Amino acid sequence: MDIVTQAQLNILIQLAEADKHFARVEREMIMRIARERNFPEEQVVQLIRNPQPIETLGALTPQQKFDYLMSCIELIFADQNIFESEVIFAKNIAIKLGFKKNVIDYFIENYQKKSPEEFKRIALSEYL
Repeated sequence: MDIVTQAQLNILIQLAEADKHFARVEREMIMRIARERNFPEEQVVQLIRNPQPIETLGALTPQQKFDYLMSCIELIFADQNIFESEVIFAKNIAIKLGFKKNVIDYFIENYQKKSPEEFKRIALSEYL
């Protein structure tokens, strides 16, 4: 079992539910990530039905931390609605990943204005 992917999907599922509305587009994004990483769909469905506690995330590589963070931002924008509950949840994840929580504000303010490479460089050099 790919525990890194499972942890990321678990975070995204909980983020999608943070606004009390798990949008179809959010579900599709989560399923797409699972397919891209050959993570079994039935395990994703199990996580949706029974999300797991979010454990410590400090042991991830900087690239994995950035990927987790970027996927959270993409999910926040997936349904074209930004809810405060999602932003708060994402900030808590950023902290668990070792980032400063204001990295989320930066990403939201600059979403679609900067490339993923620019986000990565700034996130890892200024917010980690």
